[in-house]
Amino acid sequence: MTSALSCCGCLGLFFIAYKFIHDIVPWLYMNIIGPKFLGPKVDVRCMGGWAVITGATDGIGKAYAKALAKKGFNLVLISRSLSKLEAVANEFTESFSVEVKIIDIDFTDNVEIYDKIKKGIAGLDIGVLVNNVGISYPHPEYFIDRYEQDPKFLVDIVAANINSLTHMTALILPTMVNRKKGVIINVSSTAGVIPSPLVTLYSSSKAFVDKFSSDIQSEYRSKGIIVQCVQPGLVATKMSKIRRTSFLIPSPDTYVAASLGMLGYCVQTAAYWPHSVQQSLAKLAIDLICEPFIASLFLKQLLNIRKRALRSSQQNK
Repeated sequence: MTSALSCCGCLGLFFIAYKFIHDIVPWLYMNIIGPKFLGPKVDVRCMGGWAVITGATDGIGKAYAKALAKKGFNLVLISRSLSKLEAVANEFTESFSVEVKIIDIDFTDNVEIYDKIKKGIAGLDIGVLVNNVGISYPHPEYFIDRYEQDPKFLVDIVAANINSLTHMTALILPTMVNRKKGVIINVSSTAGVIPSPLVTLYSSSKAFVDKFSSDIQSEYRSKGIIVQCVQPGLVATKMSKIRRTSFLIPSPDTYVAASLGMLGYCVQTAAYWPHSVQQSLAKLAIDLICEPFIASLFLKQLLNIRKRALRSSQQNK
């Protein structure tokens, strides 16, 4: 009996040591030790004179544009609303004395939109591409109900969250490869790496972003290309419908600063370390308990959000 307990104790200690070496040490290096004490691995200013940002008029996209303008990049801002693009362009031109080009397109339109983008960026020394544009659910919803309410939504979310990423990368990557340098930042979501029922198509599209980024980095690392896939949790943006910031819910500017500080440390990252802690705890719970049980807890939480959203919708009618 004693020897059996000793064996179990040794196995427990071995598991804890393994998790510490395999998960915690790399996490500490990538999230705390590296960015905080060693500093950025990548100086994006050496990559080129222009940065291209999709979904650039609000939230995380606008924050990337602002951060890169502060570093001296000229900007190509791509988004749907011409009036918003013009306002943001004027703001950045006045504040940072950089050149700003705007391209107004809707990423849910046909693939011909990429011909317009190709013409708009022709001849530019593009050092950074930020694939940020995306569509989420209005509120958590069952897949069939979401489809019955708006069948086109399924087409639009794939066009904005997946097609935009692949087409923009295909347009700009060849120039970066020829110059042997460039940074591609793809905005995924924590929803893509943890159980996310009731936002199934959104979370699945973000999981694609994660996988695409990893494999593109493997293909082109030797060509001098740096790919970063960020997986934000809740950020105070229009998409999240959250206005107030907190320790766990940063502003877009705070989140982007964390992302740029982690360039080169890893391909896939939550970027903002409190989000990384949340992700790690969710994954640990799945490892220690079981995924169906943890997924059911997330489902219960999202069902409550859905109920509140439906109640609010009824009251506003």
